[in-house]
Parts: sequence; structure tokens; C-alpha cells
Amino acid sequence: MVSKTDDIPASVPDCNPVDLQRDGAGDGAQEGTGTSKSCVKESCGCGHSADTAMVNGDGAHTEEGELKQDRNSEADGGEDSSDQEVIVIQDTGFTIKIQAPGTEPFDLQVSPQEMVQEIHQVLMDREDTCHRTCFSLQLDGNVLDNFAELKSIEGLQEGSLLKVVEEPYTVREARIHVRHIRDLLKSLDPSDAYNGVDCNSLSFLSIFTDGDLGDSGKRKKKGTELEQIDCTPPEHILPGSKERPLVPLQPQNKDWKPMQCLKVLTMSGWNPPPGNRKMHGDLMYLYIVTVEERHVSITASTRGFYLNQSTTYTFNPKPANPSFLSHSLVELLSQISPAFKKNFTSLQKKRVQRHPFERIATPFQVYSWTAPQVDHAMDCVRAEDAYTSRLGYEEHIPGQTRDWNEELQTTRELPRKNLPERLLRERAIFKVHSDFAAAATRGAMAVIDGNVMAINPGEETRMQMFIWNNIFFSLGFDVRDHYRELGGDAAAHAAPTNDLNGVRAYGAVDVEGLYTLGTVVVDYRGYRVTAQSIIPGILEREQEQSVIYGSIDFGKTVVSHDKYLVLLDKTSRPLKVQQHNVLNEKDESVELCSSVECKGIIGNDGRHYILDLLRTFPPDLNFLPVEGEELSAESQRQGFPRQHRHRLACLRQELIEAFVEHRYLLFMKMAALQLMQQKANKDSNKTDMPAITETSETPTDGKADTTQTTAAEVSTDSTGPVDNSVSTAPQVATESEEISSKPTTNGPVDPAGTQNGECKSPLEDPKSREVVLNACKAVGSVSTTSFDIRFNPDIFSPGVRFPDDALEDIQKQKQLLKDAAAFLVTCQVPSLVKDCLDHSTLPMDGATLTEALHQRGINVRYLGTVLEFVDKTPAKAQLEHFYRIGVIELITRCAKHIFRTYLQGVELSALSAAVSHFLNCFLSSFPDAVAHLPADELVSRRKSRKRRNRVPGGGDNTAWASLTPSELWKNIAAEAQSYYYFKIQCESADQVVEKYGLQKITLLREISVKTGIQILLKEYNFDSRHKPAFTEEDILNIFPVVKHVNPKASDAFHFFQSGQAKVQQGFLKEGCELINEALNLFNNVYGAMHVEICACLRLLARLNYIMGDHPEALSNQQKAVLMSERVLGIEHPNTIQEYMHLALYCFANGQLSTALKLLYRARYLMLLVCGEDHPEMALIDSNIGLVLHGVMEYDLSLRFLENALTINTKYHGARSLKVALSHHLVARVYESKAEFRSALQHEKEGYTIYKNQMGEAHEKTKESSEYLKYLTQQAVALQRTMNEIYKNGSNASIMPLKFTAPSMASILEQLNIINGIIFIPLSQKDLENLKAEVQRRQQLQDLGKSEEPSEGSPLELEDKIPVD
Repeated sequence: MVSKTDDIPASVPDCNPVDLQRDGAGDGAQEGTGTSKSCVKESCGCGHSADTAMVNGDGAHTEEGELKQDRNSEADGGEDSSDQEVIVIQDTGFTIKIQAPGTEPFDLQVSPQEMVQEIHQVLMDREDTCHRTCFSLQLDGNVLDNFAELKSIEGLQEGSLLKVVEEPYTVREARIHVRHIRDLLKSLDPSDAYNGVDCNSLSFLSIFTDGDLGDSGKRKKKGTELEQIDCTPPEHILPGSKERPLVPLQPQNKDWKPMQCLKVLTMSGWNPPPGNRKMHGDLMYLYIVTVEERHVSITASTRGFYLNQSTTYTFNPKPANPSFLSHSLVELLSQISPAFKKNFTSLQKKRVQRHPFERIATPFQVYSWTAPQVDHAMDCVRAEDAYTSRLGYEEHIPGQTRDWNEELQTTRELPRKNLPERLLRERAIFKVHSDFAAAATRGAMAVIDGNVMAINPGEETRMQMFIWNNIFFSLGFDVRDHYRELGGDAAAHAAPTNDLNGVRAYGAVDVEGLYTLGTVVVDYRGYRVTAQSIIPGILEREQEQSVIYGSIDFGKTVVSHDKYLVLLDKTSRPLKVQQHNVLNEKDESVELCSSVECKGIIGNDGRHYILDLLRTFPPDLNFLPVEGEELSAESQRQGFPRQHRHRLACLRQELIEAFVEHRYLLFMKMAALQLMQQKANKDSNKTDMPAITETSETPTDGKADTTQTTAAEVSTDSTGPVDNSVSTAPQVATESEEISSKPTTNGPVDPAGTQNGECKSPLEDPKSREVVLNACKAVGSVSTTSFDIRFNPDIFSPGVRFPDDALEDIQKQKQLLKDAAAFLVTCQVPSLVKDCLDHSTLPMDGATLTEALHQRGINVRYLGTVLEFVDKTPAKAQLEHFYRIGVIELITRCAKHIFRTYLQGVELSALSAAVSHFLNCFLSSFPDAVAHLPADELVSRRKSRKRRNRVPGGGDNTAWASLTPSELWKNIAAEAQSYYYFKIQCESADQVVEKYGLQKITLLREISVKTGIQILLKEYNFDSRHKPAFTEEDILNIFPVVKHVNPKASDAFHFFQSGQAKVQQGFLKEGCELINEALNLFNNVYGAMHVEICACLRLLARLNYIMGDHPEALSNQQKAVLMSERVLGIEHPNTIQEYMHLALYCFANGQLSTALKLLYRARYLMLLVCGEDHPEMALIDSNIGLVLHGVMEYDLSLRFLENALTINTKYHGARSLKVALSHHLVARVYESKAEFRSALQHEKEGYTIYKNQMGEAHEKTKESSEYLKYLTQQAVALQRTMNEIYKNGSNASIMPLKFTAPSMASILEQLNIINGIIFIPLSQKDLENLKAEVQRRQQLQDLGKSEEPSEGSPLELEDKIPVD
């Protein structure tokens, strides 16, 4: 759910206290902001904005109480703040001793919540016990139950001794043991990460920090850090370099050169044991070749592993002599192979030294678009997995396949009354979702690769459906002309993602009793596959019988059901869906509370399911031309409505939220103005005011005040200045009490509103009733007594008919849709561009650009419109980076559309040839790229007989080979015109690169990431006119691109936000505590790895740093970097920023060479992802320049600082304070080089800017003028000395000149300034002043007055958690 405060002006990035309620609500989400009881005190008539009321200390104490309102916004027990609930989680840990066979007892810290099983995991990971898997833990001779919590075990206490006892093997245990040993042998091998399996992913941080930063910090502390560091960056990182190599993207890690422990470990061909050997306890046989080339055959028996006498061709299961019987395979191998013993030990040492974040599995698979050439080695476990369809982890769970639907729904039904319950529930939901997404992805690939039999094998391939592992798979084609009227295949391709958005929205509202299906959309090899969990019983029935709500034929026949109406009614307010009636085939009126396509089915489990949620959100009229309907003038002026591929284009949820928010502001303004007039007309001596004081407890206060939160942002009010709303709002707050018990943001009065105020009689005064009525009418509210905007999703659906008595209502709804469509074009697009101009939004690549569009509710199909708008903006030069990223995104998306259909005609054996041919046509300068047909590998003598090919990617189709570069670029230009309405007048890659200033390597990255291509890591020569850039050997793999729901940790998220809010107010300590708490809760729900934990760690590190705890900052930021690499990808824009933060903290900890390496890495990634011309590059270069200045590499330093100056001047304008600072940094380096004339020149520039922007009296101006005086003195002194030398020759008496090497402290101070960090001397008085300052700024902002914020305005913690 997107909150009211998503629009707060830039300098308060996302952290407004009012945000607390962001997720806060299913039923009443949007009044959330009002219910904060803390707003009441300050919103008197004294004219400060209520936001400050909350920012102010006294208001802010009830926040924790608020936090516990869970999604349903039923507060549980009001004020008993969540503190004691949290304590439950942090039960104090205790220490126990553990004794394993053949090792000394060791201590282990455990917590009472842990299960015995978790101790098992620890032991299987520890260096000295990692080779044991089949054991029990015993306390005083009693075996502990694996699934018991430690607190439930009698006699287990501080200091108890647990014994590890070896247990007899079973076939299952023996398999688990072999699999575990294989995992240990492969633990440093990155091939799983390259192949995108088992949630492994890459991380390269340790190469730049030489291992764990914590240790190296201690190592290097002693001795001055200025020992000669080699600071020269590689040539391609220097400013102005044109080469963009690909190989450094994955630097080679020396640990990955695998130490070979065994040559072969595989299942023997003698498996399974014959009956008589089974009765001797043989479980299975292994075949092993040691490094010393000894071939041995091993029996796994119930007692352990021993050598038998079999060879490759003769079976002799008798034990060899000696048999080396050992309980663990590692012990056995260590006895027969000295090399194994030595290498295995050092391998495990290395394994445990790695940072845990480098090895923990991520929740969702991350794929790498590049990989080096990896040798394919024999691997028994991988081979076995490939052929026994290992579905989830069935070998570890009873009952083999998982019933996904049951798991997904049962976790939703878990109780959620208090914090521990909610954590348990959210953890279960998250875990099942990530398992389901992984299983669905594997299944979808199996379906497309032809490894799953269809449930309707007789039909043609496009129409087939599949079931695998209790998941239902369907292909994104228009089967049985279902979507004929909506755009055929194009509609069938768009429907699954719309449906997924619907599932996400209903899932977030989380109404008890209403169930959605687990849904994952997978794009793989040109096909779109939808994977869904299966409603119990649906396969036995015909669809007609089972649907008891909604329509199966787009509205021709419609049914409804009371229970569904009740359940859906609860979602209608948060999702802004209007209840409405439609006519069925018998012309009877049927009541619905969703779109007609939304079907309700009661499963055999008695649960109420809704599916086909593709029209949860209302249609987008800008892309839906309707006969006889006129759009607003503004939309028409921009060329809307436009024809779109399909008729399923709908508005995003974020847009609906923003639109309703915007209308709410209008509503409050109109009511306020009318009331002011009434008040003026009233006789001034009337004194019926006291009534208000008693009711002013109602949340209405808070409600009205939210006006200011966004007033400054909403740019529609070009007519009246925003100020007037600010000045009147406090009065409105009190007045509107009388009018409507509470103009809630959505929906009629909710009970919470009346609990604490005495508004029993909503509308007594007819005059105020009229005021509200007029305001409601004007903003298009559904209700006439309170503000309530909802949309009817069925308007303009072909085939849906409405009853006659609803015509007036339908007209209103149509108008509302037109207004919303106009709002997108007239408000949201300009506000996005404005945010890019003032750098509060800084997209760096396609993904971050898409995210920026989506946050404002702009669909990607508007990309052409956005680019056109940028093109017409007067400040176009300052948006060049945005425009370029937009063009790259647009071109690669067009290429992706073409590539999709291109791949569908390619058979599997030609896949790599086809992909490399496509990339050559797309990127290579080679004019006639000729495809190499892969006939060369296997030439068959006989003509192959034509047979009907069943695989979806079947057909011996070579049409793909005839594609030429000019034809592809013609198609791309045509696609850009027809889909995005954007003109690209270019016939080749080189022309596009030339015209828009793009980089081919960036285009390659974007297309690979979007389509799932993985290419070989090597240097590609795109510009050769003699041979194509790619050969088929360069295409290593093709991965699925997966879309799924991301379940949220709501409590943790609230803690995180209130922590951010506290920090904003200058309460660093409290903020830090809240954020630590959030971190605990996030870990509790998501496990150790997740993007939101990453944001949490980054903010914590920043707070540690501000509060002076540098080592702690370093440790937290190191985790943030590792996590960002693992979860988002090694070159994701977020990862680049994490690298920059880490470099700063390294510098502060005196690790200069590491800081430089990290900054060079960040610069390299930035060059690869978006090139040198980007505002963020100025920040990287200023950082690098400063560090180089610190290590006295002046010439290098100048190259970077002068580049930063150029970029800042271009993007911030020559008069900006950033530019002044850049001039000052350059001047300091010239001073260190004793080139005073240049230094003076730059400092003068800076001084002029400060004087014009800040005035003479400002401290910055004074500092600058002092520095100018100092430089002048130095210059004069130098000149004197020079003259002296000229005059007297060699016997001149030379004054010793002061050349200053910069102090580390001064460099660090400058680094802090450019990175927007200021330190606060934390005396009480200063804190008070700071709070006052923050308030003053906020007021300025609210009034829309705040000009460019000064350098590093208080605590700009630009940390946002991605809200999905």
C-alpha cells in the first residue's frame, strides 16, 4: 500500500513519521494517518504545519503504540506499547557444552526458542564436525527430539553437556551424507552461482577488501598508513577513457582455483544392492577415484562406509582388507588418500573463514548475465538430481510432493493477534512463497524444455496445459479465442502480469477468509508461463459449475454470491473498488464488488478463492480508445487516446493512491474556502465555539493536517499558491468536526473515528452539510456525506452491460476515469521529471528507471510520452542522463518484444546459434551478420522424417537465420513507434549509439538481463566491420525471468519507518534502537538475506558512523554490500552505492588503499551500467579525488576532481552550491601542488557562487574569503622567493615555504560533506537547536519555499526501502 507520505519533498527522503501507517491497514488503510493520536497537541491555529507537530518531541511518543496495529488496523489493546511484546523475542540465550566423538568439548551459545535441529545445522557447518550428518544429540543418555524447542527440554540449562552420538544409517541418511560431503567439497566452487541453482549467487567484495574487513582493520592499524600504496587505477577507469572492458566485472578469486580433493565421486553402477546384500546391511555403493589415481569401490552400510572388493566389471561386495570401516565418508577417504586429507582440511579452513553472507542461500534465485568458461566436472549428486525429478526438497520431507495450495493457504490462516504470532505467520508465509517461486520456476522450465507431459496432449502445443509437482502451468497464448475481443495473444500475454498485480494487491489487504492462488509468472525461451497453485477439487469439475461469483465469459453470463460480496466489500475500500450492478444474460441486475472477470470458487476445502484478478484496477483510458468518448483537453493535446496492443491496459495501484490523495487535497481546500466564507457571513459575536474543544480529540485533526504533507508536492494547483491551504487547514481541522464526523480518506465513517471523539451526530448543521455535499460533488466522491473515491473496474469492458437506473452513476465513473487518466499525464509525469531535475530521483539503469516510473504510478507504456516531455523541457540539458537511460530502456524493450517471437520459432539444438545471431544483428557493426546454422555438429545421412513435434519450441524452423541487422533495426523502430509512440530514425546500432550517445556494452547488459541470456565473460569487439561480435560459443545459457509476489514483514517495516522518523527528528539514539529492532524482526521473518535487511544495515551503518562508532559502521556496511551483491546483483545500482558508503567508512578507519579499491570498483560498475555522463559520477569522482589528494597523488586527484566539476556544472547548473564545493576541492589540490594562480582562480569562482547564493554574512562565504586571503599570501610569498632567486642566483636566502600535505582529518571532513553527512556535537543545547532547524526547514518545505538545500542538510539519510 502506498502511503500518503510518499510524496514528501526530497530532503526528507522517505521518512516522515506520518508514514507509520504505510502498511497499516487493510480495512481502513487510508485513514491511517489520522489515527496517530500524537498530532493533536500542536495543530492549534498557530499556523505551523502539523507535520512539524509530529516531528516535535512531544508529539512523537505514542508511535510505538501505533506500531502494533497490524494490517487490519484493529489496534490490539491501544496503548500497551509493543515494548513488552518485543522482549518475548529476545529471550536471553545461554551456553551449553557439546562433545563430539574424537574432539574436545566446546561451548555453544543457544537461545531457548531454537530447535534441537538448529544445533544439528551448526554442527554440520563447524570445521571440526562438518563431516557428520547422521547423529543424535543426547543429554544424560536421553535422545533429544529434533523438533523440540530447547526451552521445552527438561534439565537443559546453562553449562549442560550434550553428547553427539553416531546413529546407524538408512538409505535416506546415506544419501543425505553423500550429498552433504559433495556440498562441502564444492563449497568454494562458484559454478552453482553461475548456473543459477540452489539460490547461490556471486559476490566479489572480499577480493577488494582482501577477506573480512574486520580482521584486516586490526592488522593494518599499526604503523602509518601512508606506506606506499599503488594508487594508479587501471587505464579504463580514468576519466575520459572510452574503453569499457567486460572482464573486470568478475575479477578472478584466487580461492576459487579449486583444491582437488577427489577426482571422481559418483554412484556405482552396481546399485541398488541385491536382496542378499541388503540383508547384510548394504544400502548403496559408491565409486571413487582419488587424486593419487586409486580407483576404489565403497559400500555404504548401516554401520558406516567401508572399502569392498568390487571393480568396474566384477561385483564382489565383501569387505576389502583392511576395510577402513568409518562412520563418516570423510574419515574413510582421509585414511586411503593423503592428498584428500590435506586438501579437505585446508578447504574447510577456507570455507569457515569466508563471511557467512557469501555462502547463505538467497530467498529468491539471482541470475548472472555473464560467466567465465567453467570446466564441467563429474558430479554424482547433480547428475542424480537431474534425472530423479527432485521437486522441492522431497527427500527431506515425508509424503514426497508438497501440496502447495494447502501450504500457502494454511500459513495465511495462522493467528496474528500479537507480535510473536505475526512474526511466526509472516515467516511461514515468506518461506512458503520463496519455496513455491523456486519450484514454479523449475517446473516452468521443465514445461518449455519438453520434460513434462501435458494434461491435454491431443491439442496443439500452444493450447496445452501442464501439472507438475502440484502446480498448474499454462502458456501465455490466446487459447480458444478467449481474448479475441481484447487483443488476442497480446492480451493473453499481458493478462498474467495484471493478474499477478491483482494477487499482490489482495494479498497485501490480507482479508481473513478470502484466498488467492499462489501465482508466479515465468518468461523463458520466448514463452510466458503462468504457474498457479491448484484449488482443491477444481480439476474434477467443469468450470461452469464451480464458479459461483463473477463471469467466465467476460460478462455475458454473471452470477453473484452473498458471502463473496461480504468478503470483497472488506477489500473495496483499500483497493478503491466500487460496488456496482451489472446485467446478466437474462437482463437481471446482479451485484458485484469487483470486475466481472474476477471469479469466486469455493474449493473442496471450503475456502473462498478468487482468481483471474486481471482487472482489479480500473482501465487506462489513455490507451483505450472508446467510440464516442472524449478525453480531457490536456490528454488530447498529448495525442491520447492511443491505440494499444490489447484492451487490458489498466492504471497502477500507485496511481490510484496518488489520484485519491490529490482529490482529497482538493476536497479539503474547497470545504475550507466555503467554511471561511460562511464564517465571514456569520455574526462575529456568536459564541458557539466551545462545542469544538470537546470533540477536537477526534482524528480529524490529524486528517486535515495531512494536507500539508503533500501540498507542497502536488503541482496541479498552478492557480492558487499552496500557502492558502496551509494557513486555513488548522481551522478546517476544528471546523470540519461539526460537518462530518470525519472526512476519511476513503469510505464512510469508520468506527475508530468515533471511539475517542463524541461525534455521535455526524451532520447536524445543514449549512456545513451543504458545504461537504458541494465539495463531494466537485471531487467526484461516491458518497455525498464524506470523501470517498472508488472506481468501477467494469466501465468500458466489452460485453458488460449496466442497468438503466445506474446510468447517472456510470457517467460519474466514466468522468472519474478520464480525470485519473489526465492526472497521470498532467501531474505524475511532470512530477517525475521535476524530481529528476532536483536529483531526488536518480535512475541509473533500466530497472531503477522502471521503479521510479512505477512509484509514481506511471506504466512503462508511457515511456515514450515521458521522453517526449523531457525533450520539450527547457532544462533538457540537465536531464540528459535521464533521457539516455530512457532511450536505452525503450530500445531494449522493443528488442525484447521482437526477440520473444523470434525465439519461439527456434528449436532447442539451434538455440545458442540463434541467440548469438540476434545479438549480432542488434549490436554488431558488422553489416551482414550471417547466421551459422548448427547443422555442422550432427549431419544425418537420411533426410529426417517429418514428425509432429510436441515440444513448445519445436519445429525444424530456420526462419530466424534470415534476420539481418537492418531488418531488425527497422523492426525496432517500428515497434518503438507503434508501442511507445516514439520515433527512432536510425537504421543500425551504430547510428543509435551515435545519435543518443549510448554505449553498446550497456545495451548488451540491458537486453541480457531482460531476456535471461547469459554470455561468456570476455572482451567483445562490437565495432569490427569484418567479423561479427558474437559466436554461438559465447552464449552460455538462457535463464528464466521470474515475477512473483514479495510478502512483506509488516511489523519490522513499521519499526524501520519509525526509526527513520526518529533519526529525521535528530533522536539518533532512539532511531538506532528502533532500527536495530527492525533488523531483528526482518531477520526473524526473511532469514538473513533480503533487500529490506540490506536497507536496514545501510542505515544502521550510517548512524553508527554519525555517532562516531567507525568499526561498527564498517562491519554493518560490509554486510550491506555483500547482501546487495548477493540479492540484487553484483552491478545493480544499489550495490554501486553500497560500495561508495563502504569506501567512506574504510577511509575513516584508516584503510586508505581499500577505500580506493572500493571506489575504483564503484566507478567501473557505474561506467558499465550507465557511462560517465551521470550526476552520480560526480560524487564518485569527488570521493576518489579526495582520497587521492590524501595520499598525495595530486595529478591523478586533479583528473577526477576536475571531471566531477564538469559533471556537477552540467547537471546542477553553474551557480549551484555543489559546483562551489567542487571548485574549492580543486583549489585545495592546486594549493598542495603550489600552483597558487590556478588555486586562486577556482576558489574565486566558488566564492562568487557562495556570495550570490548565501549572501556576504553566511559562514560558507566567510570561510571562502578567508581561504582566498590565505592563498593570496602564499602566492605572494612564492613570487617573492622566485624573484629573490632570479636576482641573487644561487646564494639567495630562501624563506622556507609552507607546503602542506593535507591532514587525514581535513580530507575526511570534506568526504563527509560531499556524502551529505554532518556530525552533531551531541550536547543537549545543540540538539534543541538542531530540532528547531529541522522544523524550520520542514515548514519552509511545506510552504514550497525551500530553495536548493545547502550542502549536507541535516542528516540526509537517503534510505528508502523498496515498497513493492
